[in-house]
Amino acid sequence: MNSGDPWRALRGLRIGCVQYLNSRPLICAYDGPVVFDHPSSLARMLAARDLDAALVPAFEAVRDPRYRIVDDVAVACDGPVFSVFLAYRGELRDIRSIALDPASLSSANLLRVLLAEYHGMTPEFGASGEARLLIGNQAIEFRAAEEGKSGWHFLDLGEEWKGRTGLPFVFAVWALRAAMADAGAIAEAFRRLRDAGVAQIPALIAHEEFGDAEMRRRYLTEWLRFDIGPRGREALELYRTLLARHRLIESHASPLEFT
Repeated sequence: MNSGDPWRALRGLRIGCVQYLNSRPLICAYDGPVVFDHPSSLARMLAARDLDAALVPAFEAVRDPRYRIVDDVAVACDGPVFSVFLAYRGELRDIRSIALDPASLSSANLLRVLLAEYHGMTPEFGASGEARLLIGNQAIEFRAAEEGKSGWHFLDLGEEWKGRTGLPFVFAVWALRAAMADAGAIAEAFRRLRDAGVAQIPALIAHEEFGDAEMRRRYLTEWLRFDIGPRGREALELYRTLLARHRLIESHASPLEFT
């Protein structure tokens, strides 16, 4: 290590990240050790103090005020996200049961909020159902294969949130354990890591194996956002407010802590 090391503040930290294409720009430039796992597993590891920093579902970050959120770094969208949607047949208002992807906390609870707050719907959620919430790679594959066929309709959750609130939606954030020293330097290193990774997006489009190059281009440059800014912070606060209103988390009076 030397004084010119851009990731100096991250050295020695136990860092966890997901291995999905949507998070690659946030971690691909890092040359240190990383624990890769599913989002829900990373959230559990961070809560158990087995990790110091993790890319966790926004739901986990907003429901637990112990965490400090790295400002302006996220997996987010500002309109359609394409890879997170409710697939259903018939009329949306007639849906009585929805199968959830167990890997998603943010998306599952976003769907609950959207249906309850804006459609007056409280269907049953479980492992099976007449409609399906799909996320990530399998969602992209399903949509590519089924769109326009077999009567499927798709409620894109990013598009629905933007249409209802006028705000972007934040799916995942870097969360830090609360009492960490040098949190400001660590957060700044994660922002530099994002910038370096975003600069590598052309290489990710060319060389990643999932899908084809055009899909990867649209996904990484049109549908996803990797910063949040003031509107993203506002969206996270609104998401937390709505989660509490519909009794999906406990209500917290203090604002979210960004660093």
